[in-house]
Amino acid sequence: MARFNITCVLFVLILVSCQNKVKDKFTDTYNSGTIKIAVDENFQPIIQEEIDVFEAMNPKAGIKPQYTNEVDAMNLLLKDSVRVVIATRPLSDNEMKYFKSKTFYPHSYKFATDGIALIVNNHNSDSLITMGQIRKILTGEVTNWNELYPKSKLGKFQVVFDNKNSSTVRYAIDSICNGKPLSKNLFAQNTNTEVIKFVSKTPNSIGIIGVNWLGNEKDTTNLSFKPEIRVMAVTGDATATVANTYKPFQAYLFYGYYPLTRNIYVIVNDPRGSLPSGLTQFLTSERGQRIILKSGLVPATQPVRIVHVKD
Repeated sequence: MARFNITCVLFVLILVSCQNKVKDKFTDTYNSGTIKIAVDENFQPIIQEEIDVFEAMNPKAGIKPQYTNEVDAMNLLLKDSVRVVIATRPLSDNEMKYFKSKTFYPHSYKFATDGIALIVNNHNSDSLITMGQIRKILTGEVTNWNELYPKSKLGKFQVVFDNKNSSTVRYAIDSICNGKPLSKNLFAQNTNTEVIKFVSKTPNSIGIIGVNWLGNEKDTTNLSFKPEIRVMAVTGDATATVANTYKPFQAYLFYGYYPLTRNIYVIVNDPRGSLPSGLTQFLTSERGQRIILKSGLVPATQPVRIVHVKD
């Protein structure tokens, strides 16, 4: 009987020890502690502002963002290296099956709408373009500016993206080129900042970039873009004119007049309901959505002040 009691005591101690180890793995609460999150680099400016405000509201909380490409961000979530990801797509069916096999049930929440912008050099006067023309450039069907703009003397297109694994490249393949492969003559610059810098110095270039990077810091109305580059106006019609083309201003993203839009999601895997859930709640709250509104993107829940802009 004594040996049985000792065995029971040992079993209870081991069980308690294991439970403590599980509890000690994460020490954060709904509004305190420190966590790492993975963020699509396309959204670094707006997410950093969200984090700054969230930490100011919650002094005991620390958010450490890793700004990376979408592929790596999703892999960090799958490896349980982070519990929050900011991306332009929800989890796929296969990814959800993987999490369910581990008895995890992550959630995806849309919290903004973004636009993909085409930027050209300031000295390039050809700034109206159709979706069909964009498709031909990206697939390599046309390679010279004068094939689309007969008076152009710029020579060959130099098309630049941020990163070969970025959500922008995926969007170009899936949503612009309808699954067709991109031309091998496209270039990756590693970051959005480098894309802007390259285009500002290269007359024959076209940069493909998230609108979030193009805001003019001196313009609080969000009615202009960075002065060092020119943003192209796009139409879904067969021919581009001043009347039927739109730049990615907030109103045109909201109405769907601008054709190159995509959703932004926060994906959270947090069965404990701790700091990842607290951050997610903030991003989708009125305060978090007002930050989206101020940035020039379209918030998921806040009303948008409609201002129509034509050059």
